[in-house]
Amino acid sequence: MKFPPAILEEIRARLPVSAVVGKRVRLIKAGKEWKGLSPFNAEKTPSFYVNDQKGFYHCFSSGKHGDIFSFLMEVDGLPFPEAVERLAAEAGVTLPRIAHEAHAQEEKRKSLVDVVELACRHFEAELAGRNGAKARAYLEGRGLGPELQRRFRIGYAPADRFGLRDHLAGKGVTGEAMVEAGLLVTGDEIAVPYDRFRDRVMFPIADARGRIIAFGGRAMQADVPAKYLNSPETALFHKGSLLYNHHNARKAAHDAGTVIAVEGYVDVIAMAAAGFAHTVAPLGTALTEDQLGLMWRMAPEPILCFDGDKAGRRAAYRAIDVALPLLKPGRSLRFAMLPEGQDPDDLARSGGAAAIERVIGAARPLVDMLWAREVEAGPLDTPERRAALERRMAELLSTIREEDLRRHYRAEMDQRLSVLLPRPAGFGRDRRRPADRPGGGAPRRFDMGRPGARMPLQASEALQRSPLFAGAASGGPREAMILSAFVCHPELIGAHAEDLVALEFMGRESERLRGLLIDVASEGAPVAPEVVASRAARAGLAPAIARLKAQVRPGDAWLLAPDVPPERVEDALRQAIILHRKSLTLHSELKAAETALAESGEEADLAWLRDVQTRIASIEGAEADRDRLERGEHSGFGG
Repeated sequence: MKFPPAILEEIRARLPVSAVVGKRVRLIKAGKEWKGLSPFNAEKTPSFYVNDQKGFYHCFSSGKHGDIFSFLMEVDGLPFPEAVERLAAEAGVTLPRIAHEAHAQEEKRKSLVDVVELACRHFEAELAGRNGAKARAYLEGRGLGPELQRRFRIGYAPADRFGLRDHLAGKGVTGEAMVEAGLLVTGDEIAVPYDRFRDRVMFPIADARGRIIAFGGRAMQADVPAKYLNSPETALFHKGSLLYNHHNARKAAHDAGTVIAVEGYVDVIAMAAAGFAHTVAPLGTALTEDQLGLMWRMAPEPILCFDGDKAGRRAAYRAIDVALPLLKPGRSLRFAMLPEGQDPDDLARSGGAAAIERVIGAARPLVDMLWAREVEAGPLDTPERRAALERRMAELLSTIREEDLRRHYRAEMDQRLSVLLPRPAGFGRDRRRPADRPGGGAPRRFDMGRPGARMPLQASEALQRSPLFAGAASGGPREAMILSAFVCHPELIGAHAEDLVALEFMGRESERLRGLLIDVASEGAPVAPEVVASRAARAGLAPAIARLKAQVRPGDAWLLAPDVPPERVEDALRQAIILHRKSLTLHSELKAAETALAESGEEADLAWLRDVQTRIASIEGAEADRDRLERGEHSGFGG
């Protein structure tokens, strides 16, 4: 039986070579490849290599080389059709039942590829001709000059309703073929089919073999219903199973050791022009399982680079839910979030390759993005909300199919939750009010108004001066650390502007400095520490900055050094911001407990006060312990 090449290609796309070979050969990671002992010859030193990106295995001891089909044929002695059938079942690919039908289908696909190729050439010619002047000006304005236009085969579809149809008809293409290729719009109420793409810049979409199979069109007019329009689903084109620029990015991703996914066609081209040829994009859809699978074949940890706005953050969060069930040991995602209001094209034009490299270099692992999404979903100021966070996290982690990986994720999240939501002392004890306990009675009060009575609770002068009792009257070391870190690394303000605006600061100087930092960052240009220092001096805030830096704990002082990697600073800032919000919430709860105790004098309110004090102390104690460790004061360190 003759199998259509498209079917074989789909099976290869769904089954990495290492997944098939790994069932027979114990493979270990060797750089960008896998290696193991030859299944064809007895040997003690591995000479058998597998390369998922290139889709083949090679055995140096026997000289055998091939793909997943030839591997089964060699190892199990299967004929080619049976090898195809077995792997198709494993990949979930349905094989055609009748050979001649399959052959006819493949011939039809070849014919449609030829039709789409003719359309692509027509669009290229139109862009280069008189009709394409406006489109060329638009592309030049976006930084996509003639060389990039040729490299990505960009074209232009004129506004003529029947221009492409008549051109292809002159080449002998039938109207039925044009409709099946997605080039014409037809329907029961449409008497004469007409061109789908009109007055649009055209971005050809290729399959994994580099053949043009569809288009994405960007409207030249602002008042059209769809700014971007893709080809419809056809026998050639299934947008949820393809990536834009996949055919070009595969080798570059293999060389770079990673692949970057952005949101749009122009973003891909801008990234490639800046030297990031290993960039792809989904085709106007949320990222799908098939698209993730394609990226994982190119690299173990693709980087998803999303726009720096709410829509970009939502796209990143949706990708987390798609990825969690598919994660495997050594296979995950990282997330690079762009500065607010910028996409990769903006960044490439304003800052070039260096600016992109900084963003990509600061990409956060999936576990951090998952944590941030759930913690930032809402306040955690009540027991019910804290319990809801724990339940959400447990439900999300249960979707991870790999047992070992699920166990590691749970351990990681348990550790983070223990820091964010420490259990109070005496957790689990009977905390019912006295009247509700067995043998209880009316709540006991402490009253000095009569002889022999118990003394009402009074706070000593020392307790009243304690920050645990009186609340945070001044900014404190954590507040000083957050602001000082932004002063010394102002390039991070853009990515954390929302956090900086939303945070509550206790000190008056902190509020003024926060305002200055936001003002400087909002001007748009890259911000250097020298610029912040100069602006602060003019505003009379230089002494305030010096005082804040002096308050930073010794264990956090490394954050203020100019040569610290930005990703390390960001990690520390994220944790500090979470703790700062938590601390402020607890201090608000502390004030409420103090008020309740002063009004009632009941033991239940005293227990509440002590509970809140314990939770605050656990946060401050953890920070103090870390500080002592940094200074070598922990037991086991120093002399």
